[in-house]
Amino acid sequence: MNETLKLGLVLFLITVVSATVLAVSNDITAPKIEEADRLKDELAKKEILPQGDKFEPLDEEKAKEVRASYSNVLEIYEGYNGNDVVGYTVKTKVNGYHGDIEFMTGVSTEGKITGIKILNHGETPGLGENATKPYFSDSFKNKPVDKELTAVKKPQGDDEVQALTSATITTTAIVDGVNTVREIYNSMLAN
Repeated sequence: MNETLKLGLVLFLITVVSATVLAVSNDITAPKIEEADRLKDELAKKEILPQGDKFEPLDEEKAKEVRASYSNVLEIYEGYNGNDVVGYTVKTKVNGYHGDIEFMTGVSTEGKITGIKILNHGETPGLGENATKPYFSDSFKNKPVDKELTAVKKPQGDDEVQALTSATITTTAIVDGVNTVREIYNSMLAN
């Protein structure tokens, strides 16, 4: 019994020390990770809405209204060129094959999708992961927001984007997310 108690005490102390080291490490790295995520988001905004030179969060009242109707919307920013609003960036989260896919969609005030950027995902390498490749994301550029988008193997119409071969769930999730952004733009953001 005495030996069991000593072993339990040693294991408890090892656990306490490990937990303390992890907590201190988290406190040190959390702000740096947050800053890296913020910079990644800023770069994504500039990439998907290149005509914008600064980005401001959407009015909080309007943002709450959007999030009340669309729970997968994480944030919405207005893109400005000088004092003029040139478009919006909308960060959404959709359910892919291996979990959540977080991505950003840009929409110009002319009613065109200006781009998409996958920010985080856990999709299958070589299949769903191909959503990060330009041949997929570029197929969304300049699509009008007045038509629902569909994914096909050989897109030709204004309402068609590239499907990812053998990654139907990933493709469908992202296209559905972009269609959600279209709906938001048409019903709540377009002037």
